[in-house]
Amino acid sequence: MRVVFMGTPEFALPSLRALVEGGYNIVGVYTRPDRLAGRGRALTPPAVKTAALAYGLPVFQPTGLRRPEAVAELASLKPDVIVVSAFGAMLPQSVLDIPAKGVLNVHPSLLPRYRGASPIAAAILAGDEQTGMTIMLIDPGMDTGPILSQRAIPISPWDTSGSLGERLAEVGAELLLEVLPRWLADEIQPHPQDDSLASQVSLLRKEDGVIDWNLPAVDIWRRVRAFNPWPGAFTTLAGQPLLIWEAWPLSVGGAGEAGTVSRLTTEQEQMLPPEVGEREALAVQTGEGLLVVLRLQRAGRRSLTAAEFIRGQRDLFGRRLGS
Repeated sequence: MRVVFMGTPEFALPSLRALVEGGYNIVGVYTRPDRLAGRGRALTPPAVKTAALAYGLPVFQPTGLRRPEAVAELASLKPDVIVVSAFGAMLPQSVLDIPAKGVLNVHPSLLPRYRGASPIAAAILAGDEQTGMTIMLIDPGMDTGPILSQRAIPISPWDTSGSLGERLAEVGAELLLEVLPRWLADEIQPHPQDDSLASQVSLLRKEDGVIDWNLPAVDIWRRVRAFNPWPGAFTTLAGQPLLIWEAWPLSVGGAGEAGTVSRLTTEQEQMLPPEVGEREALAVQTGEGLLVVLRLQRAGRRSLTAAEFIRGQRDLFGRRLGS
């Protein structure tokens, strides 16, 4: 069987690795073009390109897959099946028609919940207790194709989009290795999604990370986790950007307006879960409850624990963080 793999970021690497280690004949790896990245704005290859070259696989980076010449090049590889994981672009019908066994997608949600570009963050924002991976057949819609298999995993209260994404990527790779041989052997019957249960999520934007301190502490806590590592949940202190990387919500209230910083009382420290090793933290009044900030970072500086940050700040308590 001739396989073409399509993917771009690190999330796709476990699936590519699984295909390589599974002995599949990968005749081409498609990924997005190199991009300018970092402070030096250097041209940087996608993670999938770097991995594919290390495996000795042929790499293709078309600027788009709608141009006839790009479709013809893909067709010339004569793939029996195409496997997609976080490729980052919609595939036209002309591409979907190429492989006899269709185009399979490794999607990080329990479809039809969270179709679209940011399903991992969406699950955390919604406060879901579980999410999972879906192997589906791609059709012309946005994650609307029939499902081949799914697997659920729990979401930890300490999960971020980064940590949850790493676990989901590995689960997706395992599921792919279970599904693909059975699919190629015609042992799986796809089942359609229930559109009445569908939800759609859009691509995250930088401005999504702005913290509104008038929201309940639980909502802000979910945003801190969902927007880690990107775009980050951020506020301002004395007019300067301040990123919050780790936090915990308390239902008790504090003093002052929303955004006011206070020192945790002994009673409030005792309310923190045992996973919080360092009890010296700062609390921020929200629209409902306190957000206990455990790790944060000034722009251009390194990330600090709350205890480290407090030692470096004068007159911190009683100040108000911006939105």
